[in-house]
Amino acid sequence: MLACVDVDYRDDVTVAACVVFRDWADASEAAHHVDRGPPAAAYEPGQFYRRELPHLLRVLALVPEPLEAIVVDGYVWLGQDKPGLGAHLYEALGRAVPVIGVAKTSFHSSDVALPVLRGQSQRPLFVSAVGLGSPTAAEFVQRMHGPSRLPTLLGRVDRLCRES
Repeated sequence: MLACVDVDYRDDVTVAACVVFRDWADASEAAHHVDRGPPAAAYEPGQFYRRELPHLLRVLALVPEPLEAIVVDGYVWLGQDKPGLGAHLYEALGRAVPVIGVAKTSFHSSDVALPVLRGQSQRPLFVSAVGLGSPTAAEFVQRMHGPSRLPTLLGRVDRLCRES
């Protein structure tokens, strides 16, 4: 199984969501999981992962099936040997599951993300990975279902955590 994860912050709760699917081209989820946890830690510059990682780990613990890969909304690497959220998640999972980062905006010092154009959009997504090569990760993101820039299931997990 494959998974897309995202987190939504509110004053009184942090909602993490996970959409599980079987194949990169799937248009719909096989299952989804939601964790409503305590408010997120305060943002610390350069330490964004500390805010989101505990919530992602809790929602991923709800997934009963083994995962082949996890897609996060954000970067795996912030630069050469500079871990982002995805790299921290990979380490927290014992390096057992590859993590693919899909970012919607360019990060000035991230020279390790590959631009991926989808649909008719002229604005790329920025794809980075750990546990598998970034070119392979970019191919997987390119194959994901949806006619627009953002793959269908990434949009689904975003809505799920915002609406739960």
